[in-house]
Amino acid sequence: MNQKDVPIRIVKKIKKGHAAHHGGAWKVAYADFVTAMMALFIVLWIVGQSKQVKEYVAQYFKDPGAFMENTKGGGAFEKSDMSVGERVTEEFLKRQQQQMKDLAEKIEQEMSKTENLKNMMKQIKMELTKEGLRIELVEESQSFFFDVGTSHLKNEAVLILSLIAKELGKLPNNVVVEGHTDSRPYTGGNGYTNFELSAERANSARRVLMDQGLKEKQIVEIRGYADSRLRNKLNPLDDTNRRISILVKYDEQ
Repeated sequence: MNQKDVPIRIVKKIKKGHAAHHGGAWKVAYADFVTAMMALFIVLWIVGQSKQVKEYVAQYFKDPGAFMENTKGGGAFEKSDMSVGERVTEEFLKRQQQQMKDLAEKIEQEMSKTENLKNMMKQIKMELTKEGLRIELVEESQSFFFDVGTSHLKNEAVLILSLIAKELGKLPNNVVVEGHTDSRPYTGGNGYTNFELSAERANSARRVLMDQGLKEKQIVEIRGYADSRLRNKLNPLDDTNRRISILVKYDEQ
């Protein structure tokens, strides 16, 4: 067969139709929507938080590196000995503690200026606690602060409380007054116990503090513990268990 006689075959390929191509624009829009919703939820969460939490969030966005360094291993919450419900920033706590240290030093200085109080300075114990500064008037071998078995304050105790009141009155902090006894049972009878005695002694101290400089409503609580919180637990009859405690609470943030 001649090559010219070979039929020429033309093959036409028909493209099959497919769905229209939409691209990835919808994915970007969806991601933006999810991001916006997450941001909204974060804002709503922050609005409902305490002032301390808001401050922590603000500190993080101002300087994330410094924030992570300061809060490493528990951060300010670990360094603060306050309760979980009263968490505060490290800077605020340091200011409070320094204020309490200054207060303790001022009280010591004022006592040292009064001749008849110098010998009693060793009976004034001051220490920082998780609640604030605790100032204790601690009895020793003699009853320096109260007549035995009564809530009547002696002159030396009135002088010390007056001095303390003048310093505390310069501050806005709330104050709690506590009374403590040793474990000797009260022998007065008529159902009167060391609980009544410790509470009445705390109240006697409160009256002097109020008369000598504490502002109205600055004292927020009177506590009578009897011998339930001994200073010397190894010797419940030790004289140092008899004391008045004045708790100067940390200021609220």
